[in-house]
Amino acid sequence: MKQLRFDGFDWDEGNATKNLKKHGIAKETVEGLFDRELSFALDPRHSGSEPRFLAVGRTDANRPMLVAFTIRIKASRRLIRPISARYMHAKEIARYES
Repeated sequence: MKQLRFDGFDWDEGNATKNLKKHGIAKETVEGLFDRELSFALDPRHSGSEPRFLAVGRTDANRPMLVAFTIRIKASRRLIRPISARYMHAKEIARYES
């Protein structure tokens, strides 16, 4: 488990509301996840023009969540740009917790 050094978030208009509509996850829940200890992995399958990463952890409500994201540098600030967030399925939880 690790913590990621970052200066804030860089939400695009579509992703800011997509996670709430599709998965019932508010921006604040996603942002709060990054205040906790997480497991990270590179997501080479979805990395094209920029590296994409996966973060896995538990929300303040103790629900396991997976967030796909990239890192953007803007005005010398290191920003997390969330792409997708969803709660994990039972098989994913078992794999993550083993």
